[in-house]
This record gives sequence, C-alpha cells and structure tokens, in this order.
Amino acid sequence: MSEGTMTLFLQLDFAALLAAVMACLACGLLGNLLLLTRQSLLGDAVSHSVLPGLVLGFAVTGTRATLPMVLGAMLAAITAALLIALVRRLARLEAGAAMGVVFSGCFALGLVMMEVTGARAVDLDVDCVLFGQLEALIWPAATGPASLLDPAALSDLPQETRLLAGVLAFVLGGLALLWKELRLAAFDPDFAASIGFAPRGLSLVVLVLVSTACVAAFWAVGSILVIAALIAPPAIARLLTDDYRRQFLLSGVAALAMGAGGYAAAIAVPLMLGLSHGLNAAGMMAVVAALMLALAWTFGLYGHRRSRLSIA
Repeated sequence: MSEGTMTLFLQLDFAALLAAVMACLACGLLGNLLLLTRQSLLGDAVSHSVLPGLVLGFAVTGTRATLPMVLGAMLAAITAALLIALVRRLARLEAGAAMGVVFSGCFALGLVMMEVTGARAVDLDVDCVLFGQLEALIWPAATGPASLLDPAALSDLPQETRLLAGVLAFVLGGLALLWKELRLAAFDPDFAASIGFAPRGLSLVVLVLVSTACVAAFWAVGSILVIAALIAPPAIARLLTDDYRRQFLLSGVAALAMGAGGYAAAIAVPLMLGLSHGLNAAGMMAVVAALMLALAWTFGLYGHRRSRLSIA
C-alpha cells in the first residue's frame, strides 16, 4: 500500500473502522453475561431505552455535547431497568414480556420527544437512531502512518471514536476486576449470596457496564448494530464451547470479525456487484454476524451437529 493510499485510508476509513470494532468488542464481551444469565433481551431493552435520554440531554443543553447526552442516556437506561423490574413485580409478567413492554414504550417516547424538541434539526433522526453515522466518522488530521503515534493528531479523532476507546477500557477493566464474582453470580447466585457476594449488586454493575457500552455505541453505530453486537458474538461462542473463559475469548474474536468484516463487506460487496451506491456499514456488520452464527450452528460442536447426535 502506497503512502498516499494509506493516508487516504486513515483519513476516510480508519476512525469509522476503529469505532465499529470497539463497539462490537465492548458489547460482545458484555453480552456473554446477559446470555449466561438468560437476559439477552435486556440489551435490546437498554439500547432502545437510551433514545429518550439522548433527546433529553439535547433538550436541556440545546447542543449535541457529549456529557449531557451520555448522562441522559445513562439515566434513561437505568430507569428502564427499574421499570422492567417494577412491571414484572406488579403485573407478574415473564421477564421477556416486561422488557418488550418497557423498551417499545421508551423507544416510542424517544421518537415523540425528537419531534417535540426539534432534535431532528441536529441530525438526531430515525435513520441516525437505527443505523448510526459510521460513514461520517473521518480523521482529516491524519497525514500518514506517523499520525497513529502523534498525540496532537490522535486528539483530532472523532469524538465518538475516542468515547468508545474509553468505554472499551472501562468494560475490560470491569470484567478483569470482577471476573470471579461475575462468573459465580452467573452460574450460582444462591451460593454467591451465601458466601458474602451480593448478586443484586453485581447485577447493577452489569447493568451499568451494559448501559455505558450501549450509550457509547448507540451514537456511532445505531440501535440495530448494538443489539446484534450484544447477542451475536456470545451466541456464536456458545455454539463453539461450553468453557467460561473460552466463551469470552471466542466472543471477542467473533466481535472483531463482525466489526472489521462487516465494514470491509460494506465496501467490497457493492464493487463486486457493480452497484452504483454503497451499503450501510452497520447493517452489513449485522449481516456478517448472522452468517457467522449460521456457520457456528452448522459446524459447531454445540450447534446443529449436537442436535443431530441427540436425535440419533
């Protein structure tokens, strides 16, 4: 690759590709905790519920400043989780039904708030909500490979990319710090409580981690990819292994392949098919995740092959 081509790649594609990979990795790793505790739909609920918080942050400040919008989204996510618990207790609904009621209501509320507050005027519209704005993440300050080691140039990376880098570090730190406790709470919460750990407290920690990852990823890649990244990599790993440590490692690999492969496919497929228009990067990442899941189910030791052996 010539230096000119490399510079062009850094300016137009590097920030978006990096954001996609980090979003998939942060959500994919946390998705394991939801999958193992049978709460995968919680990620769907959180990713939809942040919309009212984002609009609220804009309504209060009148700008797309990161801090108020992230705080608003975090507040909305935690409120949605509390509402789910309240609906389950008062209406005695199954967890999935309670989550469906809350996240669909929150998402609808967010759409109404966008119209009422005029948030559409600042590029916070339905397309942005669903598909994100990866293609808008560019890095004009890059002048070549040396920019990757230049603090001044790195400080000019898009705000969404820098936010995702911080959130990914936060997620990795949280998982490393609470590795044993989260494992114990996921597989045997009663025993965890009997030896002094608080499963409810750990559940709150997981909620905060998931909410933070969803909020950071939501703005860049949209709700569709957030949901896919929370569910697909852990599901792929679960079809390939029944070991806790390998589950996280394989889900991380699947998340990396999902982010990088989907972004590359969004560029390559239109060229191969001779299309005159491009494909949405976030949508292609979800497609790549679905293809990997199908392969894992077909060839994995714990997927279709195990089903056939059980029938035999």
